[in-house]
Amino acid sequence: MTAPEPSYLRDTRAGYDAIAVDYAERFESVLEVDPLGRAMLGTFAEYVQADGAGPVVGPGRVTAHLHTLGLDISGIDLSPAMVALARRTFPELRFEEGSMTDLDLPDGSLAGAVAWYSIIHIVPEQLPLVFAQFHRVLAPGGHLLLAFQVGDEPLHFDEAFGHSVCLDFRRLSPDRIAELLNQAGFQVNARLVREPYGYELSSAVPQAHMLARKPQQP
Repeated sequence: MTAPEPSYLRDTRAGYDAIAVDYAERFESVLEVDPLGRAMLGTFAEYVQADGAGPVVGPGRVTAHLHTLGLDISGIDLSPAMVALARRTFPELRFEEGSMTDLDLPDGSLAGAVAWYSIIHIVPEQLPLVFAQFHRVLAPGGHLLLAFQVGDEPLHFDEAFGHSVCLDFRRLSPDRIAELLNQAGFQVNARLVREPYGYELSSAVPQAHMLARKPQQP
């Protein structure tokens, strides 16, 4: 018997379904004003290409950006509305519904994976499961790039862009994420922590990017 879906996943899906269009418009050009984010994405792309390329998965607009850098990439998102919007915006790319907690991908099938401000919606006790999923679907030598908000206090929204939602944004410790990645079998190769940009001042917390790799040999 399949276990019931956790309520936090249902709430996250429903929240992004409600705000999909507004969210996409608000963050349409965010990478253009995020040189450090682009640098980490570019480094990730170089690492994947240096190891022979291969398929990669990522979310929405980041998927499109990595495609321009030459990666063989497709998108996965929890929200059907976000997937539909991504398909309309980037018809040349493939986008599917899915959850990081249960990736419908074969073992060792990916050269890389990107979770760009996605793990902030995962309850802390489920993060080891998510990282185990990433480790499972990555081939030996595969690369993982994470982006997340830094801190201890979660941020909860009952309303966003004029829509009723139930969304939690969980701030995370880079040291704790690195520890969990190591426990999942990853090697952490780089981490970047920066102060918030002007357009992020509503959250007013540092932002982190972390590059990790599944070892070539166990």
